[in-house]
Amino acid sequence: MSLRIATWNVNSVRQRLSHLKDFTDAYNPDVLCLQETKVQNSEFPENDIKSMGYEAVLFHGQKSYNGVAILCKKDVVSYDRQVWCEKDDCRHLSVTLENGLQVHNFYVPSGGSVPDPEQNDKFAHKLQFLKEMTKWASDPAIKDKKVILVGDLNVAPLENDVWNHKKIQKSVGHTPLECELIANLKAAGGLTDVGRHFVPEDQPLYSWWGYRYKLAFAKNYGWRLDHILATESLKSALENFEVIKDTRSWERPSDHVPNIVDLNL
Repeated sequence: MSLRIATWNVNSVRQRLSHLKDFTDAYNPDVLCLQETKVQNSEFPENDIKSMGYEAVLFHGQKSYNGVAILCKKDVVSYDRQVWCEKDDCRHLSVTLENGLQVHNFYVPSGGSVPDPEQNDKFAHKLQFLKEMTKWASDPAIKDKKVILVGDLNVAPLENDVWNHKKIQKSVGHTPLECELIANLKAAGGLTDVGRHFVPEDQPLYSWWGYRYKLAFAKNYGWRLDHILATESLKSALENFEVIKDTRSWERPSDHVPNIVDLNL
């Protein structure tokens, strides 16, 4: 059985509905995880998305900020919304599919602009969130199961996950501390970094090109903030991985692009 899972920080689901339609028509993911939906549950465009062929549309959101959603072609066995750091800011949603596979969708805090937890509460929150994720991933209920973890983790952990490692290593999202926490997360859960499973670490791999510098995409000043991780029992099922860069050149695009994994289960 082949299964296609995609993850995409859409940076407002309502503003990006036409992009979602174009993407799902072209790539037809069985499961699509969205981050930064930026809409409260009562206003989520559920019917619009169901018209794209998704039977199960699950979402966990709030007004204007954060928010996650999982869209599935077939109904799910169960779903869960989890609170992290004792702060329910809509950053995690999971589903269990009929084949027993768990898909966990995360939107990790960005961490602000100052990489010092003493001076920056947002950075402290991010560090705590990643530490809690690491503890969670080490639990046999996750580690020993068929689990795919996807989302915007807001860290580019490897040297070639950013366009200029030397210039950026003191910036939030690529500091040694954050990179270490992502390494700890992978180790704790025995997780395979799907992107780097298919693309060697000495090659550039990006999923985000910021808005602030207008030529960022044209000059390929990218970061790999979006990730797909798989538990050990799924490693042999990994068939293909792709980053859909074209979406960054669409009209009024998200600054992130989709990542896709194909599994043979």
